Amino acid sequence: MKNKLYIQMFSIHGLLRAENMEMGRNADTGGQIKYVVELGKALSQNDNIKQVDLFTRLIADKTVSEDYSQPVETINDKFRIVRIQCGGKKYIRKELLWPHLDEFVDKTIKFIRQKKLIPDIVHGHYADAGYVASQMAELFGIPFIFTGHSLGRAKKEKLVNAGLTENAIIKKYKIDHRIQIEEEVLKIADLIITSTNQEIKEQYGMYQCNCLPIFSVIPPGLDIDKFYPYYHDILPETDKDEIEMHAQASVREELNRFFMQPDKSLILTICRPDKRKNISGLIKAYGEDKELQSMANLAIFAGIRKDISKKEENEKDVLTEMLLLMDKYDLYGKMAIPKKHSFEYEVPELYRIAAEKKGVFVNAALTEPFGLSLIEAAATGLPTVATNDGGPQDIIKNCKCGILVDPVQTEEISHAIRTIIAETDLWKKYSKNGIINVRKYYIWKNHAKKYIREISKLKTSAVKTNLRIAKPTDPIGRRIIKLKHFIVTDIDNTLTGGDKESLKKLLAILQNNQKSIGFGIATGRTVESAVKHLGKHDIIHPDVIISSVGAELYYGKKLHFSRGWETHISKQWNRAKIKNLLDKFDFLKYQEEDTQRKFKISYYMKPEKDNIARIHAILIKNRCRYNLIYSHDKYLDILPFRASKGKAIRYLSYKWDIPLNNFLVCGDSGNDTEMLKGVSCGVIVGNYSRELESLKGSKNIYFADRQYTGGIMEGLNHYKFIEKTRL
Repeated sequence: MKNKLYIQMFSIHGLLRAENMEMGRNADTGGQIKYVVELGKALSQNDNIKQVDLFTRLIADKTVSEDYSQPVETINDKFRIVRIQCGGKKYIRKELLWPHLDEFVDKTIKFIRQKKLIPDIVHGHYADAGYVASQMAELFGIPFIFTGHSLGRAKKEKLVNAGLTENAIIKKYKIDHRIQIEEEVLKIADLIITSTNQEIKEQYGMYQCNCLPIFSVIPPGLDIDKFYPYYHDILPETDKDEIEMHAQASVREELNRFFMQPDKSLILTICRPDKRKNISGLIKAYGEDKELQSMANLAIFAGIRKDISKKEENEKDVLTEMLLLMDKYDLYGKMAIPKKHSFEYEVPELYRIAAEKKGVFVNAALTEPFGLSLIEAAATGLPTVATNDGGPQDIIKNCKCGILVDPVQTEEISHAIRTIIAETDLWKKYSKNGIINVRKYYIWKNHAKKYIREISKLKTSAVKTNLRIAKPTDPIGRRIIKLKHFIVTDIDNTLTGGDKESLKKLLAILQNNQKSIGFGIATGRTVESAVKHLGKHDIIHPDVIISSVGAELYYGKKLHFSRGWETHISKQWNRAKIKNLLDKFDFLKYQEEDTQRKFKISYYMKPEKDNIARIHAILIKNRCRYNLIYSHDKYLDILPFRASKGKAIRYLSYKWDIPLNNFLVCGDSGNDTEMLKGVSCGVIVGNYSRELESLKGSKNIYFADRQYTGGIMEGLNHYKFIEKTRL
């Protein structure tokens, strides 16, 4: 097992389980939840895989199944679903999860420490999981894979075209924040896996950072044992089990309840009640074509619902419009809109029933990243009519199983459906092509093989950090390994600059509790400057110094340099290239030479409009990996993309096995922002810079009234930190 891969996948927001998935329950339970579970199963069957863990959010809510509150769900001996709690236990739609993702990161690290097993690869699915996986990759120095499934810029464009205002889109979908995260993810991803070439060109192509990562097109697979051809059911050797037969009978009974002439051909669509799915466009196409109504019935399975009035606004609007259009075109007896369906058993039967009736499956979505339902339908022998956007273009090209249409042209939709139903030979051709070609292009076994080839390349070239707990022979190592609590503070305007009496009291507390509490400094100063300044103020030497805004890390009085941290942050850092690019900006003044470091470039810069945006633009255009920190409306620091004060503290946390919530961190300016966020005990002293205003109201961040060291003392009392160390 030594050379086999341990993969951690992240799909955070959905109601996700291995069996009886609630596809279409809401906007968070689309094709992504099926994709990640089936990918995990396929990978776990490969001999090159040691373990696959799929991380998602733990939800303990009376409105959903108890399955989602199970911390670990074992699928097989090499694949499990791990649920991490963040943002409480209630179900929260994905757009509201952003503030809680740092908590998810922190608790995932804790899980890893408990299991003592570091992943070889992390893979984030969708923007929120991309953020989490990117943090894990930076922290542990491992390759990072990303799959967007859908992207914010494309979604925003489609919603604007559909008539929604930009303000409404931002308010409901937090779309600008999502796009910003996606840009950041693209900066550091080692590999982007897409399902189609169209995603790379037209969706990722909309992003400023699209030139940075490597892309690989690996279409998803399909469980062909579940989605077998319709004619198997009418062959003598068919061997269905009772559950499958009951599902088929239930579906037939439900459809017959709606139709006056149930023997007619069946037009079928299965999707979530979302405006992007363009259900109204399909109903209009059917309702305005009397000839098509005479030829076929229409069945729309739009998610799972009990009471439309209790659905979220977007879903409520779509479902209400369905009913109004049904009434407008007088489609009673011709159109079925069942309230629920079982994805596990009833959906495959729906495709086969529609195929038996010589019907058509329709995906008329305004935007479709892939279109998993199309290959499901095609695999059973059901011809398709699909939107000419995104994934369906590749599917129809590969499988030759149907017709592409413009989803906003209702006559084009109805004409394509009529053509397939009316022309028997064409129906048979599309049916046969779908069955054969799905098995040629869309099998999970093939997907897993190519996936493992791609990630093996990453693992081989990755710079790895030694993540085992070190036991150095010098005194500082023996001291730190016994500690379980730490106070880490900025120097200027936080630890120093205030009244000497408060500083003396803090130093006495540190001295009296040195057996249980470690003392750390996190500063923008160089290590030499920091040590000199601390000596000037008679401050005891710290156990740890994080210097140069997180670019360097030192232990003890002997200033043992952390090689592990240097290795971790060095990936894709090109100091000379970045400096040469920034030399052309006359609004930047290069700081004194003694402030410059191997992993830090420092400038003076006034807070003038667009300066930072111009810096980002030129560095991204030239494929640079970096972290930009601006503080005090004066100091600009460019670091490796893995370096910062906050990341250095997390590095200490996992390396020395000290829980992050046992760190009390104190600061006053923008370069302290990242270390103050998360599950640690954050203290912002009373004389803080305006850059930290945005953190007001954040969990685990205390704004002190007193200034400088007095604010640190106030924070100690607020968190009862000294008492906590003695429990």
